[in-house]
Parts: sequence; structure tokens; C-alpha cells
Amino acid sequence: MCIPYFREIVTLLGSLLSVAALANPAAPHHTASGFRNPAADTQPRSLGELLRWRWSATWDNLPPAPQTPTPTVDADLARIQAYQRSAPDSKAGRSDSTPAVTWIGHASTLVQAGGLNVLTDPVFSERASPVQFFGPKRAQAPGIALNDLPPIDVVVISHNHYDHLDRDSIVGLDAKARREGYSTLYLVPLGQKAWFENLGITQVVELDWWQKHTVRGVDFYLTPSQHWSARGVLDHNHTLWGSWAVFAADLHWYFAGDTGYSSDFVNIQARFADRQTAAVGGGFDLALIPLGAYAPRWFMRTHHINPEEAVQVHQDLEAKFSVGVHWGTFALSDEALDQPPKDFLEARNAKGLTDADFTVLKIGETRSLPARAAR
Repeated sequence: MCIPYFREIVTLLGSLLSVAALANPAAPHHTASGFRNPAADTQPRSLGELLRWRWSATWDNLPPAPQTPTPTVDADLARIQAYQRSAPDSKAGRSDSTPAVTWIGHASTLVQAGGLNVLTDPVFSERASPVQFFGPKRAQAPGIALNDLPPIDVVVISHNHYDHLDRDSIVGLDAKARREGYSTLYLVPLGQKAWFENLGITQVVELDWWQKHTVRGVDFYLTPSQHWSARGVLDHNHTLWGSWAVFAADLHWYFAGDTGYSSDFVNIQARFADRQTAAVGGGFDLALIPLGAYAPRWFMRTHHINPEEAVQVHQDLEAKFSVGVHWGTFALSDEALDQPPKDFLEARNAKGLTDADFTVLKIGETRSLPARAAR
């Protein structure tokens, strides 16, 4: 057994030991052994269904090779590094710099808003796998190399699948912070804190759905999503999953993580409607919504939205502007790497939306976002 995989098992066992203490019988998404989706028939697929899918994909030689590579651009590192972070004791929740988002690849983005540099689901490794000699391989390098990142104030994790929570990337981020003399806070769903602590990382806050943690005046809420969790064969749904709604004074933004389509998005919009009225600037200024890993639908439907559903999520959230992520990086399903933006364009046009409403970025591209008015 290789050393990295052995370490993954050790950290997994440490996480499992803490699960029982988290159970809250009053919460519909809690169980005695972990968590579940409240909606019926949305639990993880069985081993038989997984084998059926993989046999069919192999027989049909899926996914097909992409016709065009995922678009990339050299990151504007000077601009990214120049973002003005707030002071450690600030409660302002804003910056003199313009808010911006940079797509690093897959579900990894850098959101610069509220005086914070925030990473979503950082994966910088060559493969989305517990080992680096086998498993889904990157189609192109990350849009920003890990060591070229600015100081990271907060990392938000949606769930513990290997294409969203990568051990080597987390260890590398922690080493970079220690080396450069700053502190990174990790915000994670329930049950994941022990995994980080077993890596020697203690600046970790774990949250249940709808719970909030505030960092320098910026509110981070873990919000529901329809998905599941596992890092091995014996830990299905032992840790929670979720999306993130983030409220800075100069930007309200949302990160969906991985999710199937559900009523969660309408509920999230309704939950925060009072703080997003027209008088105070309206709804989410930015929503990061997954586009890829949706085929075949019989297998993926309950846990991964397709581009048509992604457009509906944008509308359910009443987002002002959305960016499609979670495509073009790792071949995880039966559609080609370049198929999601094609299907997305068709779905977006059918709803009468434009690039100004919902778009895709090149890997490495930074998009400036209008700052909400000071109040």
C-alpha cells in the first residue's frame, strides 16, 4: 500500500470516530450514522448501478474525446496579487479593490471580495484521486499554480469527494500559509473537521446547514444541496455536504459545490430574501453553478445537475450573474469535456439569457464584478 493512500485511510478513520457525536435527530437530514438528503430516492447509487454504468461506458467507449480543448488564458497574477485584503481585526466586510472571480479549474475558484481571498474546493493535483498514479487526470494545468496564489484567508469545502477535497492541495495550502506567515481558515460541513486535524490543521470550523460563521464582517452560511459524501467504501454519507452563501458588504455570492436539482435553490433565495431586497442591492451578485458530470442522466440525475438545470438554478436563486464551473477539467462522466458549454449555450438561449446573465470563463480568467453600494 502506498504511503499517500495509507495516510488517507488514517485521516478517514479519524473522521469516522467523530460522526456519532454529530447526530441531531430533530434535523431531517441527520441520521444515526451520518446524513441524508431529505428528498426521497436521492441516496447514493448502489454498487450494482455503478458497475452497470461503468460497464456501459466502457462498452460504448465513453466519454468521447473532446473536439476542442478547454479554453485557457494566462492568469493576471499582478492584478490578483494586488487585491487589498482587510485588516485582521476589520469588521467592514469590504475592500477598496473591485470584487473579482478567477476560475482555477473544475470547482476551484478564487473569489476576491469583502477584503478576503477565498478559495472554493481547491484541487491542484494532477489527478482527482487518493493516489497520483491512477484516477481521473487533469486535462490542463490549474489556472493559477498553488504557489502563485495570493494569501488565502478562507477555504470553503462543499463535500469530501476527491475532485473537491484533495489532500495534497490542502497540505500545500497549509504549508504555503505557514511559510509566508499568514493564517487560512477552513470552513467545512459537519464531520470533516477531524480529517483536517489529522493533517495538523486546526484552523477549521465545521457547520450544519443554515449555520453561519463570520470572518472580518463577511458572513459564510453552509446551505443545503442534494448530493452525498464518501472517500472510501465504508463511509457513505458519514460527513455532510452543502453549498455556500457568502455575504460581504461589497458582494453577495453563492457556490453550489456538487448538487442535483431540487427545491433547495428556491428555499435559499427565500431564506435570504430579507437581506437581498431591491433597496439593499438585490440578490446574489455572483453564483458559481456546476455544468458538467451529468451523463448518463439515469445515473447522475439525482446528484448532478445538467446545463438546462443549471440555468434554472440561476433563475431560482434570482442571481444577477452566474458563472458555470465543474466542467472541462476532469473526465468524470459520459459526456465529452467540451460538451457542457455547448449544451449550456442552447439552454441559456432558450431562456432568453445572455453572457451578461450567465457565462463560462476560460481557465485562468479573472472577471471583475460590480461592488454593492456601501450601506
